[in-house]
Amino acid sequence: MITKWTAERMPDVTGKTALITGGNSGIGFEAAKALAARGAEIILAVRNEAKGKEAEKRIKAANGNAKVTIMSLDLSDLISIRHFTNQFLQQYSSLNLLINNAGVMVPPHSKTKDGFELQFGCNHLGHFALTGLLLPLLMETPHSRVVTVSSIAANSGEIYFDNLDGEKGYSPMKFYRQSKLANLLFAKELQKRLEAAGSTTISAAVHPGISNTNLLSRGSGKEPNALLKLLVKLFSQSAEMGALPTLYAATEAIEGGAYIGPDGKDAKKGYPVKDMMGDVLFKPDVAEKLWSASEELTKVTYIFKKR
Repeated sequence: MITKWTAERMPDVTGKTALITGGNSGIGFEAAKALAARGAEIILAVRNEAKGKEAEKRIKAANGNAKVTIMSLDLSDLISIRHFTNQFLQQYSSLNLLINNAGVMVPPHSKTKDGFELQFGCNHLGHFALTGLLLPLLMETPHSRVVTVSSIAANSGEIYFDNLDGEKGYSPMKFYRQSKLANLLFAKELQKRLEAAGSTTISAAVHPGISNTNLLSRGSGKEPNALLKLLVKLFSQSAEMGALPTLYAATEAIEGGAYIGPDGKDAKKGYPVKDMMGDVLFKPDVAEKLWSASEELTKVTYIFKKR
């Protein structure tokens, strides 16, 4: 039983390498700051390098010894993902922790550079491709972890296999739910495949409950309006609290395939615990079909062996 686990209880991670997508704001930033304070070398993979540099400054202001590197990554562009992973593999000989955190939420119907619906393309397919291309390095790093950030929105999500691009009808929230269910299905299916390969790498999914982050910028990267921010503050927890499930899954002794979220009413706020909704939502046939579709769309085939 986890009792009121906080970042202060996080084990030392000195010497470990942690790659975080979208770590320049929100729960990704809070996770990066906390991991840096415990000694991890942080790589912030960000779309906007100026915001990344700003985040680096803030992390170093909180902890002068923090090791932070900014690398450019656009998850809505498969060429950018391949370029990023090529660079990363040239520069790093190990990867202890990959945190698939970046995301967009409820934008108007729009497409990625490769023609995917933006939320499914960025939140799921981008991370699917990134993880697949980094997998041999992860598997080469003993006891490495992949932590993928889902959402309680996944609870009412569905995968629209006949309308993944939203061309036959689009609802921003329905497609956000789809992308977040895809994150959860991916994390659990990845664990199954890692286990079958006899790997020490584990995959886990997390969700932050309802947290006060800039996701509501609707994919624009701009600040949401003041009224919306006030309303969100009233029914959400801080980004710092929202980052706890990520940090717990990243550093504590958990079982592969676990789904970690807040312990409060309806899992909206609180301290990290295992959320049983992960097992309820996981449908092996849907997860396998999603995996096949994702490999086909991204042209990234997973190879479950070391480099």
